[in-house]
Amino acid sequence: MAYPTAPADFRPDTHLLQDKTILVTGAGDGIGRAAALAYAAHGATVILLGRTESKLEQVYDEIEAAGGPRPALVALDLASAQEDNVLTLAQGLAGEFPHLDGLLHNASILGERRPIESAGYLAWQEVMQVNVNAQFLLTRHLLPLLQAAPAASIVFTSSGVGRKGRAYWGAYAVSKFATEGLMQVLADELENTSSVRVNSLNPGATNTAMRRSAYPGEKPTDNPAPADIMAAYLYLMSDASRGITGQAFNAR
Repeated sequence: MAYPTAPADFRPDTHLLQDKTILVTGAGDGIGRAAALAYAAHGATVILLGRTESKLEQVYDEIEAAGGPRPALVALDLASAQEDNVLTLAQGLAGEFPHLDGLLHNASILGERRPIESAGYLAWQEVMQVNVNAQFLLTRHLLPLLQAAPAASIVFTSSGVGRKGRAYWGAYAVSKFATEGLMQVLADELENTSSVRVNSLNPGATNTAMRRSAYPGEKPTDNPAPADIMAAYLYLMSDASRGITGQAFNAR
């Protein structure tokens, strides 16, 4: 099956995301970091969410040094986050921002790669917590802020193994199937009742720590750097993708 990506003629200008506020999870490293920097470079105020405050501070400093809008920083470990933590976050953001224009669900963990018959339940639960439950909580409690925007975008991060199951990908693959399902259900619910659009995006093989862990025998530099796949991330957060919802995209 062929999945869409950003249109070939999409050329993001410097002001593409001007005056937009976008929250990025897993913003301290890898694709999340690249997306946060790209959004800020195109005019967005970025809310950096991640578990390691020092990494978030580095991204914060990079954005400011590049002259981007001053970002916000939220240290939150999604592996242990409970509903009251997310409620507190949502209330805090509502006090600072009139609305959210975008939510990029980027944070994920790989977990164990082993047969289902020998998979550990605790490891399974951790993957589901970060990759599914935390995304549900954030989406559920940030929806009012997203619905307050003129045309907001929610982007869930998918994977090839979340569209066709593969042996030994265990909880990670199952969590990405769940991600696709959550995207489809939410998109269908909001399509005729809200200006919020909802799509998924598979980054594909990218030179990140997760990819290097999953494929230790692969030459990392054979894959593009996170900064090189940002066209689809910018497209889905920009007004260029207004009206497009419930779709599964590839980054390239």
